[in-house]
Amino acid sequence: MTNIDYEVRDRVAYVRLNRPEKHNGLTLDMIDDLAKAADRASKDASLRAVILTGEGPSFCSGLDFASAGKERGRIMRNLIPKRSSAANNFQAAGWAWRTVPVPVIAVIDGHCFGGGLQIALAADFRYAAPGADFSIMESRWGLIPDMSLSASISQLTGIDVAKRLTMTGETFSAEQAARWGLITEVNDDPMAAAHEFIDLVKQRSPDAVAASKSLFENTWYNGSRMSFPVEQALQIKLLRGRNSEIARKAGIAGETPQFIDRQL
Repeated sequence: MTNIDYEVRDRVAYVRLNRPEKHNGLTLDMIDDLAKAADRASKDASLRAVILTGEGPSFCSGLDFASAGKERGRIMRNLIPKRSSAANNFQAAGWAWRTVPVPVIAVIDGHCFGGGLQIALAADFRYAAPGADFSIMESRWGLIPDMSLSASISQLTGIDVAKRLTMTGETFSAEQAARWGLITEVNDDPMAAAHEFIDLVKQRSPDAVAASKSLFENTWYNGSRMSFPVEQALQIKLLRGRNSEIARKAGIAGETPQFIDRQL
């Protein structure tokens, strides 16, 4: 992959934007490769979590217009949606992480602008350093955000905040992002905070964790009549699975469960 590093350690995939001299400004290759990295993580049943981060001083400064602007034809092709998901290549770079059946955590420092913020908001959780700053800056270029923000931000904050930040392109702090619900936690060591959360997740059945993510991804905007069948189907799958049996037996015996790889 181009300027996207993918490394697995202790059942955690670390996906790093690696263009630090440009504050990890996104090229079209990087956008394509982010979706490929999500697909790779989805197929690895041994994973328990994914951490998205940026090499160097910033998480991501957004699309590198100087680079991407040289490939206008490719930009137009990337705007064509896929039949399977309705997402185009730009949207898939962010939203593809919602389809990965483990928690995806963005660890943020420095700038988190434009497309970078949209990728972070598509993660399940966001841990940010106090000095991180944020902006939905597409309005500065006469555009709207188009990398899945319309779906992600509506789950996190009010419509007035979403409109304000999209209309103005203003820069805001990590503390303000947390007050608006856009950040899970502000922490002096966001990577350590992410690992503390992952340690908790690893104590639970990987199938139950995957089902929990699927439950909310498939019901969040639905009423009870559409949500209840999803709950029912996922619970039946878990009850039939080996990891659920392992969790039950360990709980009864007061032992630490030894889970097998994810089956869901």
